[in-house]
This record gives sequence, structure tokens and C-alpha cells, in this order.
Amino acid sequence: MRLPPNTPLEKFAEFIHLVQEICGRENVEIVAKPEQLSKDHYLDQSKVHDMFYLLGKDCFVSSAVVAPRDVSEVQQIVRLCNDFDIPLWPFSIGRNVGYGGAAPRVPGSVGLDLGKNMNKILKVDVEGAYALVEPGVTYADLHNYLVEHNLRDKLWIDVPDLGGGSVLGNTTERGVGYTPYGDHFMMHCGMEVVLPDGSLVRTGMGALPNPNSDPSKPAHEQDANESWQLFNYGFGPYNDGIFTQSSLGIVVKMGIWLMVNPGGYQSYMITIPKDEDLHKAVEIIRPLRVSMVLQNVPTIRHILLDAAVMGNRASYTNSDKPLTDAELDQIAAKLNLGRWNFYGALYGPEPIRQAMWQVVKQAFSAIPGAKFYFPEDQPDNLVLQTRNLTLQGIPTTTELKWVDWLPNGAHLFFSPIAKVTGDDAMAQYQLTRSRCEEVGLDFIGTFIIGMREMHHIVCLVFDRKDPESCKKAHWVISTLIDDAAERGWGEYRTHLALMDKVAQTYSFNDNAQMKLNRAIKQALDPRGILAPGKNGIWPSNYNAEQWEIVPKGV
Repeated sequence: MRLPPNTPLEKFAEFIHLVQEICGRENVEIVAKPEQLSKDHYLDQSKVHDMFYLLGKDCFVSSAVVAPRDVSEVQQIVRLCNDFDIPLWPFSIGRNVGYGGAAPRVPGSVGLDLGKNMNKILKVDVEGAYALVEPGVTYADLHNYLVEHNLRDKLWIDVPDLGGGSVLGNTTERGVGYTPYGDHFMMHCGMEVVLPDGSLVRTGMGALPNPNSDPSKPAHEQDANESWQLFNYGFGPYNDGIFTQSSLGIVVKMGIWLMVNPGGYQSYMITIPKDEDLHKAVEIIRPLRVSMVLQNVPTIRHILLDAAVMGNRASYTNSDKPLTDAELDQIAAKLNLGRWNFYGALYGPEPIRQAMWQVVKQAFSAIPGAKFYFPEDQPDNLVLQTRNLTLQGIPTTTELKWVDWLPNGAHLFFSPIAKVTGDDAMAQYQLTRSRCEEVGLDFIGTFIIGMREMHHIVCLVFDRKDPESCKKAHWVISTLIDDAAERGWGEYRTHLALMDKVAQTYSFNDNAQMKLNRAIKQALDPRGILAPGKNGIWPSNYNAEQWEIVPKGV
């Protein structure tokens, strides 16, 4: 059993007794048995540790997991943690796999499971094209709600690659999807937040009371201002951003804008035959994306990302060495794919789609050997059929399959941001591939093209039950963080074990941003209760050096 820091068993037992009185014994799980660390699948995720453990399954582990039933219980639990000096690690669903899942940065923290009971779709407004959700609402839940209420012909949601995650959780981690509404934080509007002292705020227009609300009700039960989900900013400083990727508050309600059915849709795939054609493809994409001819968030996927969805490594090779260019060409030919594969979509009435398609097709025809496919052209292409759903906001879990590339498959995401240029794409690709192959790993990755930047998501697949494989993955990602920082590329998100390292790369002007973050943390959370160490921000009562994680050499 991993107790919270500086908490003797007797004190912890008293805390557990009191928290059981708040939310019921059935909603409190004490983590004390090895079998509680046995869950290892996205669809039946662990709530107590990182399923894709890099440093051993009992490294980042909670002492207990508490599932409040409503906002008032969240407030009471936060106040209780302040009284007992016990760190609290909030999570929505716990499916943030590749970045740590539900596990806490400080072992022994109490996990706050916001998704088990707080999972209601509070409102869907058709005219305003928005939803108001609690943390436990998944992309699949919200999509199913639209279908069951015959609203799919009016409203779509935007979804990430896997549809089982929390809408609120993914948005507050600044995740992305692939329709024109793919920047999830950009499409949120209004939050209700429990602060580290247990008080409650509504951001934006939510701070303006609804004149028809009953003031005798608790704050979280009062009717919200009718403009809460319509205008993000309200009056005065804009606060929402400090509650993303942060330890400054627990978001318990959030508005999300929904996409009005565009009146027509067509997805497509463009296969790009040569490895070096990545440069020209990105140069073609940039002007099309910034001018919004490419309406959605498109992706350029490496052949092995698609191949891994269709089969594990053993189905393609008997070698234990990284796959060579010749072998990658053979896999591409076998699957009727390119070395890089571009996925996009057209939205709107047919004349608009036709006009856009002609521009896109003409532009990509500058790449010799590029081929163009609609989903009906390759009915057996699992990835194309899946992307056809994803790009119209229909959630799936098909892409779970690429994690099985290796036995006992687990993964880390290395995710640097760069300019949308062919030079940057090639430099990142060559760097990350060479580092992977240096320790015998295959490069698997994708470029996700935003309006003016690229997320390069490198999928570091390793065998979590093989200590040597874990050590290699840890070394690679740690080394790549340094490599990227030297070239001016910063990660937008990372695993628990790398949060301090990434935070240290954002060091302009003697770490001015970190000093600001710590000052805000000290002001809002002086006892350091909420998510200590998240994204490298340590409360003043923690010695950050004592919590440093150093990868072992390979």
C-alpha cells in the first residue's frame, strides 16, 4: 500500500472514514492489493495506476480512489484534503493513455474519479449548437445522445482517434480531433470549477447570475446565465486557460460547441509513395490549410501507423531489427498504401465539395505517383474506413489495434510542435526515426496539421513487461525532448515521468513562465493539495528535486 506523503496509517484511516461519510463506502476504493494493478486495457481501464507503466506498475499508484456523486461532494472532498494535507489527483475517465492514464504524479495521492458518477449530459441546445457536460461524458456518450434524440442530422461532435475518453478531460488537456472543430479547447465555452480551497466559480458569462435562478439553492444548482455557452470571455481577465493542463482547479462542468451538420461530407485518402515526398506534401498542405481549402484537421500518417492497425509486427517480419526502407516499401505495396498517407475530408453541399476536391487533387498531383481514394474505392482498408467515421465525428476504438504492434504493447507519445514546413517535417522525422532505431524501435508516427502549426505525434511502442524495452522507450523520449528543445521544438503534452523535463525546456528569461505558474499555484493552492507536480508545477511545500525522475542509460 502506498500512503500519501507524510501521512501515517492512522491519519489516512481517519481520512478514509470521513471521505466515506461524504460519498458512501461504495465510492471509495483503497488501493492495497496487487490484483488492483491488473487491469491493462483501454476499454476496462485502471483507475489506480498507469496501465502503460514505464517505471514499473507500482510506481505511479494511488493510495485510494474516491468517486464523488455531485459538485458539493467534490467541494467537501477538497476541503477535507486541505484539512489532512493529502494530495488529490483528479481525472475524468482515466483513459489518457500514453500520458499516464489515471495515475498520479505523486505516488500515494488520492485519485478523484470524476467520471464514475458525474457523467450526465446536462443540456444540448440545438439552436445554439452546444452541449453542457459533466466530466464522465465520453465522446461515444455524446454521439449516442445525438443519435438517440434524432439530432445527428442537425449536430455533429468532433472526436479524437479513440472515442472512449472524456469530452471534458480531453478538452482540458488540449487534445485534438479531426473535423473543422478539431481544436477542442477553442471549441469549449464556459466552465464550472472547484478551486483548491473548495470554492466554486463559473467562468466567462457564467459569472453573471441568471435573474430567474433561485438564490437559495447551492451555487452549483443555480440556473446559469443563458449566454454561458455562447460567449467565452465575459468581462475582465480570461480565466479558462489556467484550468487546462493545470493543478489550479477541478472542472466539474463544461460547455462544448457542436458542429452544425454541414449538409454533405466526403472523406478521402491520398497515398504518397516515397519517404522523401513528405517534404513536398507538407509544402502543398500549408497554403491549402491556412486558406481553409483544407477545412478539417488533416493527418499525414507513416506507413507503420496504418500497418499496425491491420496487424502486429510479427505479421510483417521475423526480424527483431528496425524495419528497413525496403521492408517498409514492401509493406506499403502489400497494403496498397504509400510510405505516407494523407487523410482529409470535404464538407458542405456537393458543388462546394466538388470545387474543393478539384483544388486539392490538382495540388497533390504535383507529387509523382500520388494516388487518390474515396472509402468506397477500398472497402477492405480498415484505416480508411475508420478515418471515414472519425472525420465526420463518429467515435470508434479501432485504432487501439496499433498498440499491439509488440507483445504486451504499451506506448508513449512524443509530441513536438513545429511550423508547417517541409524542412521542419523532414527534420523531425529524420531525428525521431534515427533515435528510435538507435535502440531498436520502429518509428511509428503522424503529423497532425493545425491552422498554422503541426503536432508531430511519435508513437513509441514498447513491451511494458520487459524492463529493457521500458528502459529503451524512456531513454528515447527523454533524449528526444533535449534534441527537440535544442532545435526550438517544444512538446505540447507528455507522460507523468517526463513532465518536469518538458517543463524545464520552456525556460525563456530565467524560467519566467514557471515562476508565474508557481506564483499562481501558491496563491490559489497554498497547501499544495491539488495535483502536485502536474506538468512540472510543484507547490512550495514540495522539494521538486526530490521528485526528479532520471532515465537509465541504454
